[in-house]
Amino acid sequence: MSSPKVIFGFHAVGVRIKTAPKSVLEVLFDSSRRDARMKQFIARAQDAGVRVVEADSLRIAKLAGSHGHQGIAARVEAMPQLHSIDELLEGLEAAGTVPLLLVLDSVTDPHNLGACLRVADGAGAHAVIAPKDHAAGINATVSKVASGAADTMPYFMVTNLSRTLNELKERSIWCVGTSDDAPRTLYQTDLKRPLALVLGAEGEGMRQLTRKTCDELISIPMAGAVESLNVSVASGVCLYEAMRQRIAV
Repeated sequence: MSSPKVIFGFHAVGVRIKTAPKSVLEVLFDSSRRDARMKQFIARAQDAGVRVVEADSLRIAKLAGSHGHQGIAARVEAMPQLHSIDELLEGLEAAGTVPLLLVLDSVTDPHNLGACLRVADGAGAHAVIAPKDHAAGINATVSKVASGAADTMPYFMVTNLSRTLNELKERSIWCVGTSDDAPRTLYQTDLKRPLALVLGAEGEGMRQLTRKTCDELISIPMAGAVESLNVSVASGVCLYEAMRQRIAV
């Protein structure tokens, strides 16, 4: 059994209590906070049978590794995870579900990763994929920013991203990358098919090999003075357009 991990913040801890209360070993809360939000949160935790412990802000900050904990941190057991992308895709195929994947290349900032996981969960994506050597891993900061999606959204870190994209293509999943200089826009592209949306980090974008491996490149129209969007915002634009197209069918 894997060792317990720490999550913090109202949303991240609240989602875990709601979805898997038995996995929550204990919740530490800042006893100096007497506001309604904290009282309601503690009441919900106690109603779910979760052990709650009074603590000061410094102790919670040390546990969370951050001062942005909002007065809440929890020790939790790791959630059961899918073991491989193949396992995920086979499950989707058996259910007759059209895959929608988000692939992140060189996204190393944990705040960006957390936001990407959150928007992927909201838009109904089935997994987020990233390379092991050019990406942020799941930590307490990612979990807080993801507001619970770090537990619900499968996140696969692969050894060779271009090889993984080729394996997706062998399964008839269309790999679409985003690029400022692409001739076609997001809104001119069929996103209803089995799809992997590939985005790079803000500024540098995708690595060249990743770009070359994509089946197609598309752009996000920019009408203002800025040249590009933050990767989490771009992920949201792309994923929700895919969602819109699929709902409209």
